[in-house]
Amino acid sequence: MRKLSLFILVLLFACKSDKKNHYFDAVKDNDVALFPPAPGEWLYEHKEKGQTFEQFLKTKHVVPTKEQNVIYIQPIGKFNVLQTKQIDLTRAYLEIFFQLKTKILETKSNDIIPSHVRRIGGEGQEQFLAGYILDSILIKQKPSDRIALMGLTEVDLYPKPEWNFVFGLASYSQKTGVSSIFRLQDGELTEANFNKCLDRLLKICSHEIGHMFGLHHCTAADCVMNGTNSLSETDKHTVRLCSVCQRKLNSGIKYNNAKRLADLEKYFKANNLKESAALMHKDLESIQ
Repeated sequence: MRKLSLFILVLLFACKSDKKNHYFDAVKDNDVALFPPAPGEWLYEHKEKGQTFEQFLKTKHVVPTKEQNVIYIQPIGKFNVLQTKQIDLTRAYLEIFFQLKTKILETKSNDIIPSHVRRIGGEGQEQFLAGYILDSILIKQKPSDRIALMGLTEVDLYPKPEWNFVFGLASYSQKTGVSSIFRLQDGELTEANFNKCLDRLLKICSHEIGHMFGLHHCTAADCVMNGTNSLSETDKHTVRLCSVCQRKLNSGIKYNNAKRLADLEKYFKANNLKESAALMHKDLESIQ
């Protein structure tokens, strides 16, 4: 009787494993191969080898627990109505993307950034040192249930003196990241460019938080985890995780893959992001 029970358990585990593998095999058909990089693009300048699923499993990466399972957003700056709406929509998106509760902390003033980590950029714009925000501001924000923390600014960012700017920056060890809305809104955020800016913000925030969960830059296919050097390159890449990166993320968070896709499709439709909604619909069709 005991041997029979054990056999049934093994059979159930095998069926469950086969079902999960079927999901990733199915959505793999929707992966789009990367074109050879052009001069100026990320992979042209950074000869990255990528990260296989097996390599990911061998790395030390954060996994949600009952005690630590909430993603936090820390706004820093003076945000107008449209920018505040972008932050609210980003919170909702990240909660769906990672299938983890996501909360917004009380906004902090730009006054917390000291003068020695501020500069005037090449376009006459003020910039904050991204690393300082990670190491001296976000590190102090320690809600007991925090698994990841994302800072958002309306001021431009730079990573080090020799770099012109950076869209976002993340720390694997501290599980913190920061991104700026500044360059995403093409000068000024308006109703006309709202969706374009939102699409960019969703890509960059999910990308940086993806790093916090151990995902390296993707070289396997067109993917939100691709590295980018410019807004045009960010715009060219998809908001979707490729099948390999989906498998990595799901191995740690262990969410329902079909539910996640359906939630994402609903979000994109509600916010008139039609191309992204179509990508989720295509993945859903593949697993039916």
